[in-house]
Amino acid sequence: MSKLFNDRLRQIVLLLIIILLALILLKQLYAFLPGFLGAITLYILLRESFFRLTIKNKWNKTLTALLFIVSTLIIIALPVYFSINLIGTKISDLLSNPVQLMMDAKIVAEKIHTLTGIVLFSDENIIAFQRKATTIIPTILNSSASLLSNFAIMFFLLYFLLKSGRQVEQFINSFIPLKPDNIKILGRETRSMIKANAIGIPVLAIIQGIVATIGYYFFGIKDFGLWGFLTGVFSLLPIVGTAVIWLPLCAYLFSVNQSGNALGLFLYAAILIVNIDYVARLTILKRFINVHPLITVFGVIVGIGLFGFWGVIFGPLLISYFIILVKIYMNEFAVDANEKLHNLEETN
Repeated sequence: MSKLFNDRLRQIVLLLIIILLALILLKQLYAFLPGFLGAITLYILLRESFFRLTIKNKWNKTLTALLFIVSTLIIIALPVYFSINLIGTKISDLLSNPVQLMMDAKIVAEKIHTLTGIVLFSDENIIAFQRKATTIIPTILNSSASLLSNFAIMFFLLYFLLKSGRQVEQFINSFIPLKPDNIKILGRETRSMIKANAIGIPVLAIIQGIVATIGYYFFGIKDFGLWGFLTGVFSLLPIVGTAVIWLPLCAYLFSVNQSGNALGLFLYAAILIVNIDYVARLTILKRFINVHPLITVFGVIVGIGLFGFWGVIFGPLLISYFIILVKIYMNEFAVDANEKLHNLEETN
């Protein structure tokens, strides 16, 4: 009895030490969590192709891993470059003509004041804006440094995941306290959800951006390409989504006495821009995104707060994990409990 008690005590102490170390490591490495999540996402997307080339076709693992990393870097870097170039050019144009910018802003502010009574350009608002503007540049610099660090971590970790993927998967499986069949279910669901969100959600954003760009061009919005791009980006946000862009644009058209275009854009956005998401899910993207919309919406809300940008992918995965683990629990333990109860009844 004493030996059993000592063994249990040592087990509990060891588990507490492991948990404590895990919390310390998580706290210190939390800033690099997006890099870790990005590497896992890319590994799951690339693993089948990598294994096929290196195992079936006998390609060199190191060279193939480097080829995949360079290809992925190009695919990620090109959209980022064009996005920065598009937005940066527009910001430069606005800052080069601040007088015209202020005149346009005052026209809109006066129109809003006439309609709603809200004063946008008061002395207090201008002072608050100036104070806020002084913090923008340091924030951008800090965000850029964090982004570059996470990209470095992501590709560094991806290289080792690709080279040692089989061993890593076997190591993780050995620690999961589930039956082999349930481990397979968990792995299959993980791959399915990550592929659905990593491929499907960006494609949905591109589709909404294209549809929005066409509408902005048709209803006379200047810089329709820029606003279409921003609409696609904001489509990733849950609940409010694209309305963050097209509602202010409708208000702007109305404020400059283009009521027809404002009404037309509002109807176009409410009917097409908003609903094209559901049409795309039910048609061309069904094979990628066969996930209930509520899981996606609430998953993104949870995920962005926890993981930042990668929460778009891993937030829905968390909710799916919760549902799957409940099912696995019922399969692992409820079935066993019912069988024991049934056997006990037969014995009696």
